[in-house]
This record gives sequence, C-alpha cells and structure tokens, in this order.
Amino acid sequence: MILKDCLKRIWHYRRRGWTQKRLDEWCALARTVENPDVHKFADMLERRSYGILNHCDYPIHTSKLEGVNNKIKVIKRKAYGFQGHKYFSLKVIQAFHSN
Repeated sequence: MILKDCLKRIWHYRRRGWTQKRLDEWCALARTVENPDVHKFADMLERRSYGILNHCDYPIHTSKLEGVNNKIKVIKRKAYGFQGHKYFSLKVIQAFHSN
C-alpha cells in the first residue's frame, strides 16, 4: 500500500528534478520488496522515465486527446462522399479554430 500511495504522488510534481528524485526513490524502495513482479515494474518505470518526466513539462491527459480524436472522427463521418483531402483539412481546422 505504501508503494501504491507513493507512486500516485509522483504524478502531482511539476518539476522534473523533484519527479526524478521521487521516481528513483520509489524504484529503490520497490526493489526492497521480495516480489519479482514489483522489480519488473520498477525496471519498466526506469526505462520509461523520459516520458514520465515529460508529464512535468506537458501535463496533457488522455481525456483531451481522446476528445480531439473523437471530434475528428465525427468530421470524417460527416465529410464522407466529398472528394479531396483539402476540404477535410479545412473542416478540422475550422472545428478547432478558437474565436
């Protein structure tokens, strides 16, 4: 439970240095547990630490990205039958253009 709570807190840091330090501490703590699955998970986190640290600079969640993808799919469905990629591109730009 301690590992779980500590790992959740890592996502709330906004500075790369702090996040890196906490991630390293978490992986070291995870390796003290005698469970090979936890060791594998710690190894995976270390391999993917670059992406985790990027979350500090760009805190984008998948919900926003999924919303954009869904909007583009709807535009694509509505544009079915029209010829040309230019029209589709213009409709996507129009949908995300903020006034």
